[in-house]
Amino acid sequence: MGEPRAEKVAVVDEVREKFSTSGTAILTEYRGLDVPALAELRKALREAGGEYKVYKNTLVRLAVGDLGLEMEDLLTGPTAIAFVGDRPDGSAGDPVSIAKALKDFAKANESLIIKGGLLDEQRLTVEEILALAEIVPREELLAMLAGAMAAPMQQFAALLNALPQNMAYALQALIDDGGAPGAPASGEAPVADEADAEVADEAPAADEADAEVADEAPAADEADAEVADEAPAADEATDTEIDNEEEE
Repeated sequence: MGEPRAEKVAVVDEVREKFSTSGTAILTEYRGLDVPALAELRKALREAGGEYKVYKNTLVRLAVGDLGLEMEDLLTGPTAIAFVGDRPDGSAGDPVSIAKALKDFAKANESLIIKGGLLDEQRLTVEEILALAEIVPREELLAMLAGAMAAPMQQFAALLNALPQNMAYALQALIDDGGAPGAPASGEAPVADEADAEVADEAPAADEADAEVADEAPAADEADAEVADEAPAADEATDTEIDNEEEE
C-alpha cells in the first residue's frame, strides 16, 4: 500500500512542477481519441514546443490546490494537459504555438475538446485560447522583423557594390574615348605646351612694338610745339596787313 501512495506523491510533485515552470497550461478532454490519434497529437505538440500529459483529476486537484490555482471546474472527465516546453531542436516553445497546434488538431478531430487553461497564473477561457491561436507565432514575427530590416540593408549593400562598378565603367569609357569631351588626347598635350611657349616668346615682341610707339610720342609733341611757335608769326602777319589797309 505504501508504494502506490509514493507513486501518487511523485505524480502530484510532477504536476506541481510543470504548472510552476511552464507558465502556460491548456486543459483538454480527449474522450473518443484512439491511440494513433493521441500519438499524432503528441507529435504535433512536440514539434510546436509543447508536451501533452494525461493525469488523474484527483492528483491534478492536489497539485493545483497546493499552488492556489482555481481550476476545479476544469477537472472533469478524462483530462489531458498541454504544457509549454522545448522543441526538438532545443528552442523554447510558446503559448501561441501550443494553442495553434491544439486548435488545428481539434478541427480535424472533434473528439478533442479544449476546456480552458492558464497563462502566467491567469485563467484562459476557450474563446481566449482560440484567439491566442490566431496570433502570429514568435518565430514568424522575428522572421518578418528580420526580413523587414534586411531588405533596406540588402538594397544599400547592392548600391554600394554598384558604385565601384559604375565608376569603373565610366573611367573605362573616358579612356576609350580619349578623355573628357573637348579635352586633348594624352599624346597631344606636349603640342599644346609648345604652342603656349610660342605665345609666351611672342609677348616681348608686342612689348617692343609698344615701346616704339612710346618713343614716337615725343616726336608728335615736338610737331605740336612747332605749330605753336608758328602761331604768333601768323598773328603778326595778319595784324600788319590790317594796319596797312587802314593807312591806305
